[in-house]
Amino acid sequence: MRFNPHTPEDRRKMLDAIGVKGIDELFADIPEAVRFRGTMDLPPAMSEWELTRHVGDLAARNRVGLACFTGGGAYDHYVPAAVDQILWRGEFYTAYTPYQPEIAQGTLQAIYEYQSMICELTGMDVANASNYDGASSLGEAANLALSSTGRKKVLVSRAVHPYYRQTLATYTRRPGVELVELPLDDGVTSLDAAMERLDEDVACLIIQQPNFFGCLEPGPELAEAVHRVGGLLAVSADPLSLGVLEAPGNYGADICSGDGQPLGLGLNFGGPYVGFFAAREALIRRMPGRIAGVTVDNRGRRGFVLTLQTREQHIRRERATSNICTNQALCALATTVYMSIMGREGLRDVALQCLYKAHYARDRLAGLPGWSVSFTRPFFREFAVKSPHPVERVQEHLLEAGMMGGIDLGTWYPELKGHLLFAVTEKRTRAEIDALAERLGAMA
Repeated sequence: MRFNPHTPEDRRKMLDAIGVKGIDELFADIPEAVRFRGTMDLPPAMSEWELTRHVGDLAARNRVGLACFTGGGAYDHYVPAAVDQILWRGEFYTAYTPYQPEIAQGTLQAIYEYQSMICELTGMDVANASNYDGASSLGEAANLALSSTGRKKVLVSRAVHPYYRQTLATYTRRPGVELVELPLDDGVTSLDAAMERLDEDVACLIIQQPNFFGCLEPGPELAEAVHRVGGLLAVSADPLSLGVLEAPGNYGADICSGDGQPLGLGLNFGGPYVGFFAAREALIRRMPGRIAGVTVDNRGRRGFVLTLQTREQHIRRERATSNICTNQALCALATTVYMSIMGREGLRDVALQCLYKAHYARDRLAGLPGWSVSFTRPFFREFAVKSPHPVERVQEHLLEAGMMGGIDLGTWYPELKGHLLFAVTEKRTRAEIDALAERLGAMA
């Protein structure tokens, strides 16, 4: 006879079988004070057709095709059609961790190519198979610096992305470790403050390049300063900016991390993205995650394997460098395909378009009555401006015209209340930028 858990008799049989008198006994460990008593305020059940129509009605409320001038870590870049076409291949999106190289050569080669490209882009010696995102990669950079130097102090610029700094604070919240934020000077890390706080207890100095405000940090000067006291320089870099900016490895960075979202990953409502992580060869044994390598088999044929896996799943727990247990292989593949399609000249061209269009946009906005630039430093794709109007009103005014406006910097920086952060990618046309300026100029 078929068992039906909805009938009282069969429910009683089920409870008897597991040895409890009632359902409440199953929740005995949950305090009574936090238990919900009553009826859930949910609509009645729907048929498949009714549900499909309801979801369609909800989707129709979304606004699409907006001109996006919002950045802050996720950018509206063009993703070539070939990227998604390759990602949709079943061999990639159904595959799991390539533990058995004899049946995972394609995945391992894709990871190896990804690592090689990240090394070329960042100027570093070695890269891992990827981390979860830019924020977790930054936390892992701090962990690597702490373990490799044996020191207990981390300096981080206040110009690093606020969410990255929150993640970093979580990573370093343990006995004996001190996290110190460095103040700003015209939108970048204060060199004077860095010099004052650098001592022989500092494991690393962390900056973002370009930083959260889009400004370019004095990387070489900071690298030289931290190296004088025996510490490491960790740079959270925008990978697309490296099409035109100096690679961090070329000006003294010991660790380079960041988010690969600008390299072929759509906005996707905030993810998933991919964290890249690269470092000097001397630090390879302390790097988090896994590293794919190339070798030869017993017949002399080229093959790919997982060379290093310094994870607690593979070695003794106390020797593990990180508890990261996987990598964002599919997202890393997207960035690999994107970089392969674009090539050196393509990456440079996209980066230059962002650079030129952002400068044109800032000049247009800075010329509006009552508007002014927040910082005078060189910048890449993002810039901050001060508005004569309340930020929320500006954002609503732009949304009415089909534009996603700038980020409210006062959310994280009280001293920048009334300032907005605008981002301009290669997708923004001159007509859209002009429309942005005209719309803001027309505000009363």
